[in-house]
Amino acid sequence: MKRAELWPDHVLPAPHVPPPWPGRHVRLDGTLVHVRDTPATAPGAEPALYVHGLGGSAQNWTDLAGLLAGRLDGQAIDLPGFGRSEPGRRYTVPAFADRVVSWIEHSDRGPVHLFGNSLGGAVAVRVAALRPDLVRTLTLISPALPFLDFRRSLQGRMLPLLAIPRGERLAAWRLAQLAPEVMAQQVMESCVADLTRISEQRRQEAIDEIRIRYEAAHYAAAYVRTFRGLVGSFLRSYLPGAGALWRQAAAVRVPTLVVGGRQDRLVDVRVAPQAARVIPDSRLLLLDGVGHVAQLEVPRTVARAVLALLAEASPAAAPGRTGAEAVATPGPNGTEAQARAMVTGTEESGTGHDMAV
Repeated sequence: MKRAELWPDHVLPAPHVPPPWPGRHVRLDGTLVHVRDTPATAPGAEPALYVHGLGGSAQNWTDLAGLLAGRLDGQAIDLPGFGRSEPGRRYTVPAFADRVVSWIEHSDRGPVHLFGNSLGGAVAVRVAALRPDLVRTLTLISPALPFLDFRRSLQGRMLPLLAIPRGERLAAWRLAQLAPEVMAQQVMESCVADLTRISEQRRQEAIDEIRIRYEAAHYAAAYVRTFRGLVGSFLRSYLPGAGALWRQAAAVRVPTLVVGGRQDRLVDVRVAPQAARVIPDSRLLLLDGVGHVAQLEVPRTVARAVLALLAEASPAAAPGRTGAEAVATPGPNGTEAQARAMVTGTEESGTGHDMAV
């Protein structure tokens, strides 16, 4: 593990808030998958694939994909049952990883620069470990890799739901009780440390996304079953077997960037440093004052770290720079003034009973 570098801010596009990238449906493995394309803005761009987290969608990558379009030709996929994709048959990390592999092979764009946030991070780790031929680099943002102390996650409140027969019906009932605006606010408060960083346009888009969830009869079941599958993968990671997520993380050989927010309320904040220690060729970026979705909250800082990773992985394709920086500086609107790149020591060692390899 080493300290993540940050590419200079001036090499990124000027700050603006783009609309969601165009989406399309593609039939894959018998069901419709929804994909958003962020076309490259410069020649020689390499393919990238973005994978969202539990309850998220391809739209979560709008800002980061736009910032990286000068270097990457991006696609963001809606996992089965989420966003605008049709429901799937299974909602487990292996099933989602199989869907990502199928998409890369179907699109014939591999190997790709693979990005994953939260659940998408766990999925991306499995893909990179089992199919290294399909992955050039790996970027993990608050990856949902195993931890056992659920007091360190707001999601811990959902654990009793998993023990209730047909708990998805209770989840659907609860969803119906809340107005989309209220639900969107609750989701953002859970995921974002500083809500002033989220523009009004992004807030409205979040509300629109939640309205889509309300209209999808399968959504509550997909959410509950996915959460159950994720918890199951956590428990299995502490048992013998090559399928354990921490063992798969140790098998990743591609250059990897791990990003974590110190104010993450959904994934134990010790997971990101642990992931960076376990993955052999890794760089760690810990951000003060940032929550669970750094790509939404401080996209420019994340983009700068990604560009530094890409420069290491493909130096011949990297644009010129005046020198990488180790500390993130405020952008023109000051929204990233408290984001700092840090390397953890024993304070975040995560070597207690909550972590295992």
